[in-house]
Amino acid sequence: MTYPVDMNVIPDVSAHFDEATNTISYIVKDPSSDHCAIVDSVMDIDYAAGRITYDHADALIKEVQDRGLTLDWIIETHVHADHLSAAPYIQEKLGGKIGVGDKILVVQDTFGKVFNEGTEFQRDGSQFDALFKDGDTYMIGNMQVVAIYTPGHTPACMVHVAGNATFTGDTLFMPDGGSARADFPGGDAGTLYDSIQKVLALPDDMRLFMCHDYGPNGRDIAWETTVGDEKSHNIHVGGGKSREDFIKFRTERDAVLDMPKLIIPSLQVNMRAGDVPTDPDGNPMLKVPVNKL
Repeated sequence: MTYPVDMNVIPDVSAHFDEATNTISYIVKDPSSDHCAIVDSVMDIDYAAGRITYDHADALIKEVQDRGLTLDWIIETHVHADHLSAAPYIQEKLGGKIGVGDKILVVQDTFGKVFNEGTEFQRDGSQFDALFKDGDTYMIGNMQVVAIYTPGHTPACMVHVAGNATFTGDTLFMPDGGSARADFPGGDAGTLYDSIQKVLALPDDMRLFMCHDYGPNGRDIAWETTVGDEKSHNIHVGGGKSREDFIKFRTERDAVLDMPKLIIPSLQVNMRAGDVPTDPDGNPMLKVPVNKL
């Protein structure tokens, strides 16, 4: 598929790094209007204490308000396993539509079973305002954004291209970080390699914005690179590394990785578009499945 990409449109991108989860959230502004989107927001959780707070989301909200912006979209690049989305909290304060890839239905079905969810948990994506298919477009003010389906890390991953800026989710990391794991339910290393090739087929000077960075080898945290830099220097796929080599490396690497610390609360919340599940009395409550993940 050929995707509508306009490198002449240069959105303003403001990055917000969350140190607790190594996540980068973005405010993406249309250069020709005061409309914006938020990509991959974070809700703070002290998991040991069972306490949820909103400092990171409040910083995003404050910037949008201080700049006099109108929020059109709250975008989730995928169902994150390492942080909780603050989408409903932000939507309550600022409006906007919550969007995710349409394969959220696969994730909801898979993890609805893992967490033994009852029939009250809808597995139809209805918790979100928009479900994107490969090649779908939407508008931030006057700026067109295209959603590209990039499964492999999860079945519902999408990359979002706004002018000369692409938000990769977990499909790629910085060149010295390589790529994300592919061993979660529904993940696949070969599929991830194919998805990465879609990103690398974009123009070489396309700006790429990462969802996570861990500062490998002690370098400062970074989140912006280019397609050309990834093609040349990415330690997992750059320099023409083959699909077979990537699958071998990724599979061996994933086998020794620990589960993300926040995977249990993250999946329950994020498959609900950021809403915390409740017990029969309506109290916020999380489950811990045993020997299921």
